[in-house]
Amino acid sequence: MKPRKEESRGFGLSQKLFSYLLIASVICLSLLCLFYGTTFAPSLRRSDTYDPTSGPRTRHVGAEGGGRALLASNLTVTSFPVCDKRLSELIPCSDRNLLYQMKLKLNLSLMEHYERHCPPQSRRYNCLIPPPSGYKVPIRWPASRDEVWKANIPHTHLASEKSDQRWMVVNGDKINFPGGGTHFHFGADKYIMQIAQMLRFPKDKLNNKGNIRTVLDIGCGVASFGAYLLSHDILAMSLAPNDVHENQIQFALERGIPSTLGVLGTRRLPYPSRSFEMAHCSRCRIDWLQRDGILLLELDRVLRPGGYFVYSSPEAYAMDEKNRRIWAEMSDIAKRMCWQIASKQDQTVIWVKPLNNECYSRRNIGILPPICYQGDDPDAAWNVPMRACITPYSKRVDRAMGSELLPWPKRLTAPPPRLEELGINSDKFLQDNDIWHSRRIKYWKQMSSEIQKNSFRNIMDMNANFGGFAASLVHMNVWVMNVVPVNESSKLKIIYDRGLIGTVHDWCESFSTYPRTYDLLHAWMVFSEIEKQGCGFEDLLLEMDRILRPLGYVIIRDRAPIIDYIKKLLKALRWDDWSSEVIPKRDLLSSGEEKVMIVRKKLWNGSLDML
Repeated sequence: MKPRKEESRGFGLSQKLFSYLLIASVICLSLLCLFYGTTFAPSLRRSDTYDPTSGPRTRHVGAEGGGRALLASNLTVTSFPVCDKRLSELIPCSDRNLLYQMKLKLNLSLMEHYERHCPPQSRRYNCLIPPPSGYKVPIRWPASRDEVWKANIPHTHLASEKSDQRWMVVNGDKINFPGGGTHFHFGADKYIMQIAQMLRFPKDKLNNKGNIRTVLDIGCGVASFGAYLLSHDILAMSLAPNDVHENQIQFALERGIPSTLGVLGTRRLPYPSRSFEMAHCSRCRIDWLQRDGILLLELDRVLRPGGYFVYSSPEAYAMDEKNRRIWAEMSDIAKRMCWQIASKQDQTVIWVKPLNNECYSRRNIGILPPICYQGDDPDAAWNVPMRACITPYSKRVDRAMGSELLPWPKRLTAPPPRLEELGINSDKFLQDNDIWHSRRIKYWKQMSSEIQKNSFRNIMDMNANFGGFAASLVHMNVWVMNVVPVNESSKLKIIYDRGLIGTVHDWCESFSTYPRTYDLLHAWMVFSEIEKQGCGFEDLLLEMDRILRPLGYVIIRDRAPIIDYIKKLLKALRWDDWSSEVIPKRDLLSSGEEKVMIVRKKLWNGSLDML
């Protein structure tokens, strides 16, 4: 019987051991599920997930080469994955692959596929965008106007396709820009002078003694027209879609020329009414006749009283039957819009918009296009459908027969007349200007040990208010994209009336630009604002990293708990090349306890960091 007891005891021990091993296996399996579940689970954008006052939650994320690396919803990032090299030029809201995967039913004839279509949260690439192989620090302005590194934008198809038009020329490890264009093969400088002569402006200067300051260049190519306007003290918003010439805006930004992705499609351009003194189209291949001239009417909305539309295209001069028909119909629409031909010469025609409402009131009843209904807000510009109607002037503009703006540069600091539409008095405007001038000086002092005179060219103010930060930089060789949040979009017209440029944007979404396009991002209370909207800090930080150039700087001015939270993510973002943090003195724009943190992004090689 003893052997039976020992056998029974051995069986019991084996059973216990099996139970222990089973329990251990379950625990290990649970831990594995927890790890991989949090690694690849979709992220949440709600602010309660990213409460900066509660401190960070430790987390490591592994990169998945070529796939989507999605952030966990309940953990803070201590390391971000690196996107696949194929995403080095990702523009999330202009992603053709996304449009294909989502099977959106878009009207190609209306250019809907070139408009913004942002990915839902489940389809976002929450990873760091790597630079292309061989990426170099961009050539500094003003040399960059004429040459860029080929490795930074390794696309040379435009050079061969547009070789006869002198858009760009490949020259060893660089790409050169001779200044040509589709309708100005002999150089943008000569073309600009020709336009000034056609309008009989003093001394053949297109700025017309400072009365022409902001220009909209539609279908801009590589933005050579805008590049050569800068020497005339004219600031152009160069606009083109991510179309068959898909890298044209990328080249423009790499050159240091103000430009952005955009298209005349079905939605209004993201600019308020009466923003530009001139619009320009040089062989921009736009069907201006479609939908009762709705695209011409959109130009009319954003042009100031007495503004010009410069049109260089075969329709203006070719004598074949097709182009004659298009010209006749286009001329008829322009006439019904009360536009008049200011000048017509060779390949170019220039229309001028009326100064007041008199012509509109003389039109016959029922004539098209109609006058926009009284309740229409001409300044609403974020995801607003275009309307085939004429935007009349306000009573003040009608009486004044113009915008009442001073010539540049006086208009930069003078309180604009449209301030009264916002209920803002001149004293508050001037006070805002002084505060930002002082803040900018302190920023530069904080960075003085690190920056050089030409460290910055492309700058973005992510919450521009009235444009005071940009105004303080006007004497430097920089340009500023002034971004106004959607809920404060009425302020953008003040920025344009100052002779500056900008756009409306919702920072819960990706911005319409290529990766690595800005040298400096200024974020004043931006994180506090998106927290109110319930959007995630990590999402915005990854987007900022996407559009920031390597060795570029970020200035974050926000509440102290938010700064403390972001500071613990700098290593994960690779923004720890250099940093500085101060507690600024309170001023009239201060909101509670603020901190200013300035950081510099590292230059890193994506191929070495892919996991």
